[in-house]
Amino acid sequence: MSGYGLFSAFYDRLMSDVDYEGRAAYLLSLFSRFRPEKPLETVLDLACGSGGITLPLAAAGLDLIGVDGSQEMLAKAREKADRQGEGILFLCQDMRELDLYGTVDGAVCALDGLNHLCRTGELAEVFRRLHLFIEPGGLFLFDVNTPYKHRQVLADNAFVFEEEDFLCIWRNRLVQRTCEVDMQLDFFVRQEEGKYCRLSDDVRERAYSERTLRRLLDQAGFETLAVYADGTLEPPRADTERAVYVARRC
Repeated sequence: MSGYGLFSAFYDRLMSDVDYEGRAAYLLSLFSRFRPEKPLETVLDLACGSGGITLPLAAAGLDLIGVDGSQEMLAKAREKADRQGEGILFLCQDMRELDLYGTVDGAVCALDGLNHLCRTGELAEVFRRLHLFIEPGGLFLFDVNTPYKHRQVLADNAFVFEEEDFLCIWRNRLVQRTCEVDMQLDFFVRQEEGKYCRLSDDVRERAYSERTLRRLLDQAGFETLAVYADGTLEPPRADTERAVYVARRC
């Protein structure tokens, strides 16, 4: 599973166009839609990163547990939570070894966190462990990049992000057989006297079919209630880049 080491220093700036408050509100609406009879209290944010989704969920009055495998990302999340006065429990754990102190009412995993699991066995283990810590009837909401996005959008393409103090060149390599994308990130960071320092990081993601995700959820003891195109209540289309799953712990 790929991590965010060097990438963590630039993550928030590269993701500055993400509407985290809007995504959190969308997730909350799905919790209300599919489990209106029980108020939501404790929520796990799996692969929480720098806290983009964790913080607005906490601001909505929920007790949050944020779990991520990157100490660097969690440090940023803790700083944000402290500034906003949110008492969030952050745990540095590999999601494949998730171990909580008790159960939660529900869980979320946003912005393709599960795509970093590049083997079906790893994904199955995460679902199995979530089944242990989500209370019966609780919901697990997650989104994933689709095979369409990997094959048609990310593919073997390159992207450039330019800021005043750094330049990022993002180059991809698609593995057709497994629908994995190897991402090489080169950051050119401005130093004194106009010089630049080159820093590199690598990230790998895999896209899974809806059929595979449904099968693994079922095997782990989850019922798939709905699959939506991102941010909607409509089913995914052939060109949907991100799909959202609503699963219930049986």
